[in-house]
Amino acid sequence: MGDITKDKIISRLRDILGKEYVETDPAAIKLYSKEASGLEGVAVAVVFPEKTEEISEIVRFAYENDIKIYPQGSATDLAGAAIPQHHGIVISFDRMNKIKGYSIVDSYIIAEAGARVIELNDLLAKEGYMFPVDPASMKAATVGGVIAAGGGGLRGALYGTMREWLMELEVVLPDENGSVIKVGCRTTKCRQGYDLVRLFAGSEGTLGIVTEATLKITPIPENIVTVAGFFDTLEQAMDAVVGIKKARISPYAMEFIDAKTVEIGKQNLNLDWDVKGNMLIVSVSGPVEIADKHVKILSENMEKAKATNTLKATSQDEAEKLRIFDLRRACYPSAIQLAAQSMDPEKSKPLILIEDIAVPPTKLPETVKQLRDLEEKYGLPLAIFGHVGDGNLHPTTWIDATDEEAKKKVWEMFDEIMEIALKMGGTISAEHGIGLHKKKGLEMEMKHRKSEKALELMREIKKIFDPKNILNPGKVI
Repeated sequence: MGDITKDKIISRLRDILGKEYVETDPAAIKLYSKEASGLEGVAVAVVFPEKTEEISEIVRFAYENDIKIYPQGSATDLAGAAIPQHHGIVISFDRMNKIKGYSIVDSYIIAEAGARVIELNDLLAKEGYMFPVDPASMKAATVGGVIAAGGGGLRGALYGTMREWLMELEVVLPDENGSVIKVGCRTTKCRQGYDLVRLFAGSEGTLGIVTEATLKITPIPENIVTVAGFFDTLEQAMDAVVGIKKARISPYAMEFIDAKTVEIGKQNLNLDWDVKGNMLIVSVSGPVEIADKHVKILSENMEKAKATNTLKATSQDEAEKLRIFDLRRACYPSAIQLAAQSMDPEKSKPLILIEDIAVPPTKLPETVKQLRDLEEKYGLPLAIFGHVGDGNLHPTTWIDATDEEAKKKVWEMFDEIMEIALKMGGTISAEHGIGLHKKKGLEMEMKHRKSEKALELMREIKKIFDPKNILNPGKVI
């Protein structure tokens, strides 16, 4: 902060928003100063604007007085991008959560940044449509948060990430005027010079504050079939993936859980399945009339790859009854449960850390093997799962946050995980972003690609958009 006092900051914020929408209670501020990654920060106040104009006025005030600003959705981030690292203002979008309208014919929905992804889909489902980006935190994740993170999800194999589903953004810039701009269009085709829409996507709130978005929508699939196969080796599971793709199948979802994590999940969920091994789950969307054909193609390719067992569902309802996706959905919660069980709650503080790398799918077997070697090297537990359709893996571990030696070891192991991803021709971050956790990894990746100049360009872009470095400083670069 500049020379302005905390009392003057709070007084001005109350002038802009009203006293009831400026939170200064330390306990409440603490709640808004932490995120799902386990990191915590500090803030002077949390504010709850209702309109873009109020955010613009807050930004003008912050710019004039060199006050840091931290936009925040639901803080489900896992890379350290959502915490206030220095004393400043947390802008919560809890009140800016309206869905302003949608058009089935024009294929879009308009929502404020605080609207939750699940709320979009609850509304669109009545029309037989959906917004397909589905992060694991969908029930909590906000539109603005998913845009900031450039999020993906289980359906990424077919639908990609947030970048592919943005049409138009309203953004407040961190300049002397708190300028409000609209970039993009509400038409499928749109050329406006440089693509600023996708520059904001994945920028983690460092370039501008997204207040409203127009998002593409798509019909809900008529039917989805799912087959899960269990394999003794990773190579066999990968052979099944290759066979399915060569059969001209575009998976709706393609998920992977390694053998050790399957056993952990079975125990925690009390699944009475007489199966073991590496689990491959593949879903395909299409008309009901070809459900049996799709099941046959998936099953035959898994059996050809020497699957020891398969579970088959010709509809989503059947897949839910068989609990096929329960193991995949429970990977992160299972890690939380295992961490709690492995420590003394009176003496320890469980910290669950989830990595986010992507490699070419053909490199998955070798990647997982090297990850297991790291588990043995560092003596830390490791659950491995992810989106095999796009090569995105989430190695997950847990430590006692009060154990300084364990914290040192886990970050050394995560550095090696990122190095493995790069050696395999992959990337250090697929969908969780850079935040604080991966800044070193981003430099590592650019150096590996002999593209350090790209980091210089990113830093210059940051300076152009945020000349005083007041917006979510210290994140990404």
